[in-house]
Amino acid sequence: MKKRERAKRKDNIIFLPGLEKRLTDKGLENLQNKRYQEAITLLEEAREHDPENSDILVGLVLAYFEAGAYIKAKDLANEMLLKGIGDYFHLVDLYLTILIQLHEYQEIVSTIEALFDEMEIPPDRHDHFLTILQFSKRMADNNQQDSGEDTEEDTDLKELNLASLKSLNEQMLVISNLAEKNIRPYIEEIKEYLTSDTGHPFLKTMLLSLLKEQEYDKEIMVKKFSEDLYIVPTELPDIQTQPRMQEIENLLEKRLENSDPSLFEHIKGMIERIFFISYPFEFKPKESLAWACAFHFLVLGYLGADYDLNALANEYEISPEKIEQALSKIRELEEISYPNI
Repeated sequence: MKKRERAKRKDNIIFLPGLEKRLTDKGLENLQNKRYQEAITLLEEAREHDPENSDILVGLVLAYFEAGAYIKAKDLANEMLLKGIGDYFHLVDLYLTILIQLHEYQEIVSTIEALFDEMEIPPDRHDHFLTILQFSKRMADNNQQDSGEDTEEDTDLKELNLASLKSLNEQMLVISNLAEKNIRPYIEEIKEYLTSDTGHPFLKTMLLSLLKEQEYDKEIMVKKFSEDLYIVPTELPDIQTQPRMQEIENLLEKRLENSDPSLFEHIKGMIERIFFISYPFEFKPKESLAWACAFHFLVLGYLGADYDLNALANEYEISPEKIEQALSKIRELEEISYPNI
């Protein structure tokens, strides 16, 4: 007969058998449901009981990344690689994704070159890593050059070929590389991508931001979410200062900053993520109160709070129908994942 698992003791606190598994399962469930802060809390607690469990640690890296805690995600992924915890190449992919988000291109170059030197890359992934290496080298070199200097390498990219690249991450690397270039030679390809049905909304936002930064002042069309919009990039607001986004954040800040600042920060993170994906489109309903209430309601749910929508609608003095309209659009946009390796 199997012996009963004994309770664990730590700092004079007794933990029931299987606690770390329950914490892990609940944490991963919250991660799957995009409740990232809740997932972090549970997985960090699970890690205390089982510090080298790969499922816990990978889940925690992903939760950190999705919550915007990129340094924590980077440090933990690096620690796992050094200790040999988890699937090695899956972790390398996670690590590179985090480094791209942090714009640490030289570290990407060093990491991939080490893999090539050690001849550890499987043949079917050779081209994948080589593409990332080439673009990261270019980005690292651009970061080291003085502004205004032109080299032969700066001009050797004749076409973007975004449509021919296999992964969103490769497309993101190409677009990131444009930050240090004059984008006008590539304007026709950029226009084609902005109007394509297959172009990713996240990458379209990146391209629009570059067009605005480089003062492109001609009208172009953007297609997102089966809708068309004609815009002039120089006339667009900055992504970080979109008027409607700021109005929604101000409404929530007044309501929550003093009573629940942590909740406000969670909501603000979701708002900025949604408005980045949707930029520069605005959706119905027009009432900012409806959107503020919808974001408030969704994040309460992600954090495990049980709150009645009608009660919250009364607090905001906005109709539940308007809130439901906003909720539907937010949930749709939340399904659009950010590019990953």
